[in-house]
Amino acid sequence: MLAEASLALMSGPLSPWTVAVSIVLLLLVAASFALPWERLPGWLTVLVPLAYVGSALALTLAAGTTSGVGIVILVPLIWTALFHRRWESACVLVAIVTVEVVISLTPVFEPDAVIARRVILWAALGTVITVATHELRDRGSRAHREAVALQARLTELTVVRDRDRIAADLQETVIQEIFAAGLNLQSTAMLAADPEVRKRVLASADHLDDILRLTREAVVGLERRKQDRGLQAEIVALCARVFPVPEVVFSGPVDGAVPPARAAQLVQALRDALAVISPRARPVRLVITASEAACTAGLDAAGSFPDFGETDAWHALLTDSISGSAISLVIQPVTDGMRFTWSIPLP
Repeated sequence: MLAEASLALMSGPLSPWTVAVSIVLLLLVAASFALPWERLPGWLTVLVPLAYVGSALALTLAAGTTSGVGIVILVPLIWTALFHRRWESACVLVAIVTVEVVISLTPVFEPDAVIARRVILWAALGTVITVATHELRDRGSRAHREAVALQARLTELTVVRDRDRIAADLQETVIQEIFAAGLNLQSTAMLAADPEVRKRVLASADHLDDILRLTREAVVGLERRKQDRGLQAEIVALCARVFPVPEVVFSGPVDGAVPPARAAQLVQALRDALAVISPRARPVRLVITASEAACTAGLDAAGSFPDFGETDAWHALLTDSISGSAISLVIQPVTDGMRFTWSIPLP
């Protein structure tokens, strides 16, 4: 519009038809923004910058090649590079080069060297603008996608951190309290003389055990997190919650040899064992050994285990925690304590 208005400053004669064509095409470009583009074919958008190129050509022919308005030919190229597709930018670039050829041939024929220089330089300038702008757009799009991905990852890590914190709090407080209540109920049931009372107490203990398992599965999400972190990381995190922390030794391909389902069973068995053993003894050393045939976990606990046998409620809890799984448990006395050995056959 400013270039069209600048025609009033021209002192020489103007071609009325070229001015009219330039204004009409410019008005068509402006009116095109009101079209329902969502219902039109996608390729029609290229007609908008091409119409502007035609308007700039007619304006330059009306004002003359020495009028200084020819620079407006860059506007559709920049616009297309910013908001359109690459093939549309290529179409506009070809149109601009064509405009420069037409301007060089009319109304005064320019030498071939001048025409060649205009074509080469305008093509080079247009190519640089187009390529640079499209690359900048691509980089901006990639940066935006990466920022969205990083934000999603940050949100995920925040959720994971909160989940770990909640899981640790539940494991250290709520779950252990429920587990201790179940142990007390089972111990109380052994002292009850009335069979009906013993039956009800044991039923309550079983109900607490069901609540404990549901809490672990639904809130803590231990099974899924084990698969994400690996068996070694799960065992290290488990032992880190015990004070004092026992020595942990790994031997063999622990993470690679043990399937996730078996690893989850082993970690759950160790978690239950530490909850049972810690109140009466101190876990000293945990050795995890994996081979192609089996995986074993040996836990040495220092402390007093008077009359620790198959009739003891503590022993029953340890065996119940691995019931239904492929894990076998061997308990044997050692110097200053007891040794618990879990074995898992590997396929």
